[in-house]
Amino acid sequence: MEVVVYSTPSCVQCKQTYRELDKKGIAYKVVDLSVDEAAMSRVRGLGYAQAPVVEVGADNMWQGFRPDLIKKLAA
Repeated sequence: MEVVVYSTPSCVQCKQTYRELDKKGIAYKVVDLSVDEAAMSRVRGLGYAQAPVVEVGADNMWQGFRPDLIKKLAA
């Protein structure tokens, strides 16, 4: 399972998401939306307006700090 966190440098919820993923031992890749225009276009095209956007595989995405969903990933 590949986890991708689309984030921005000053995003507090992004940092909370990283900490929670780290605490649960879940590996993830960070994509900085402030420098990756293609990723920004993709995320906006999917209807997301704020970071973080977490993508787990092709069919599972969410926006914001969601410890409940991170906990499900760890299970």
